[in-house]
Amino acid sequence: MTTQDPILARLAALKLMSVNELKTEWQALFDTPAPNNSRTFLEGRLAYRIQELTYGGPDKQTRRLLDLLADEVEGTLTRKAQIADPRNPVVGTKLIREWDGVAHTVTVLKDGFEWDGKRYKSLSAVARSITGTRWNGYRFFGLRERKRVEA
Repeated sequence: MTTQDPILARLAALKLMSVNELKTEWQALFDTPAPNNSRTFLEGRLAYRIQELTYGGPDKQTRRLLDLLADEVEGTLTRKAQIADPRNPVVGTKLIREWDGVAHTVTVLKDGFEWDGKRYKSLSAVARSITGTRWNGYRFFGLRERKRVEA
């Protein structure tokens, strides 16, 4: 992209707008009144919307995943849905992690994980049971995606 890019110009212009101008822009892009007067919120959401309208939004699978995650967080998940995480190994895989001198083996199941004869919905729950503290389960078991080093 160049500095002549009209999308970049529109995004940069958001920083120069007053809150009232941002609210007017909101009305134009969403066809509804702005929900609040927070400059930070309005700028961020407007910037996303401008790019979404230009380049397209998330695909159907990503929207579904986000909806399921939001339902899970809000505790309103009414249907049984399996959220497929690409970091999950193949069903039946054994994950081994040493902690405090003890090797812990976790089996990947179709709908969760098994450790020490108990079933868990997430690797984070397993890691918490093993360590007694909160962990990102994928990080704890070495499954977290590594950032690619650009050549």
